[in-house]
Amino acid sequence: MTKLSVNINKFATIRNARGGNNPDLLKVARDCEKFGAQGITIHPRPDERHITTDDVYQLSEVVTTEFNIEGYPDERFLKIIEEVKPAQATLVPDPPEVLTSNAGWDTITHSSFLKETINRIQAAGVRVSIFIDPIPERIEGAAKVGTDRIELYTEAYATGYLKDKEAAVRPYANTGKLAKDLGLGVNAGHDLDLNNVKYMKEQIPFMDEVSIGHALVCDALYYGLENTIELYRRELQ
Repeated sequence: MTKLSVNINKFATIRNARGGNNPDLLKVARDCEKFGAQGITIHPRPDERHITTDDVYQLSEVVTTEFNIEGYPDERFLKIIEEVKPAQATLVPDPPEVLTSNAGWDTITHSSFLKETINRIQAAGVRVSIFIDPIPERIEGAAKVGTDRIELYTEAYATGYLKDKEAAVRPYANTGKLAKDLGLGVNAGHDLDLNNVKYMKEQIPFMDEVSIGHALVCDALYYGLENTIELYRRELQ
């Protein structure tokens, strides 16, 4: 079964909009797990516009499923990873000012940086995944830099799904298989939702996990958080 990791950034965005502690992020994480989430994902950006550094350390004390911390691997991020030691660190190539992740790593151009960074994180006993576009050469490059997993950046799939789902998923299915053949685990994330995640799972049945936040939170406004997590879990069976 492909695991569902719930990205709780948006809950932190709502909290920060008014100050205070509503919603309580620690309760959100515990409830997501209670309702069936198999992991909790956060992305602590330098400007702390959603997840704060304090949140990271507090969440590390309560998350009992897989804790996945995403971010650009600067010294701040690496310090967090080495101190918290989550189950997984997902490296994204985002500069600080971007609204959301919008591209995967060029594993060829940045091979030396990635190799050094991945070695450092793995030395702390943390599994590494790198955010990546479905480009065969970059998947091969990911294997060469020593990552444990890749996370396929699925925005193009989500956009294309509405027009031609077979064409949209093809590069992901092909590169997912390539990654598997190279010994890499395969994750996926970005704009996956209740409409398109099942088809992605069907075409990449060996996918280890998906990370879903924005769409899941939007769905929860209508269906409730517990029902929404159950709906996503059902799609991933």
